[in-house]
This record gives sequence, structure tokens and C-alpha cells, in this order.
Amino acid sequence: MKKLAWSMILGSAFMVSCGPKSTAVTGPKFTSAEHLAQGKTVFENSCNRCHKLPDPAKHDDQSWIKTLSRMAPKAKLSDEQHQMVYDYLISVNKK
Repeated sequence: MKKLAWSMILGSAFMVSCGPKSTAVTGPKFTSAEHLAQGKTVFENSCNRCHKLPDPAKHDDQSWIKTLSRMAPKAKLSDEQHQMVYDYLISVNKK
């Protein structure tokens, strides 16, 4: 019975690890004012739940890619939300 339980647990863990991975952001995709406004809203609502909002000007585009790749899964952002937040941040970034 224990072997069956362990087999089911390990099999479930394997299946979860084989799930779809989020698509990496590599550059801007959305540039319309509507999408950028949605990105700002997602940024403010999702990121502010756990910590103070960072200043978009504090990071360059590549740094935002690294930061969002790490933080988007924690915030449970969809791939589209991830992209919209990135596009918003680089649109207001001065670097």
C-alpha cells in the first residue's frame, strides 16, 4: 500500500513538473495605450500585494526581463499579463 501511495505521489509530482512553462519576455510586444494602461494596472495591483512598488526608472530593459521572470510566477501572472507589465515598465523607463 505504501509503494502505491509513493508511486502516486511521485507520478503526480512528475506530471505537474511537465506542465506548460511561461513564455519568456524578450522585448516589447504591446504598444497601444490601452495595453500599456492594462500593464500599469496589473503592475500596481499584483506587485503591490507583497512589496512596495519599484520605480520603473531604477532598472534597464534587460534588468526588468530578469526581475519579471523571477517575480511573475510568484504573482501568478499569465503570459499576457507578464508581457503587458514588461511593456508598461519599459515605456516609462528612462534608461
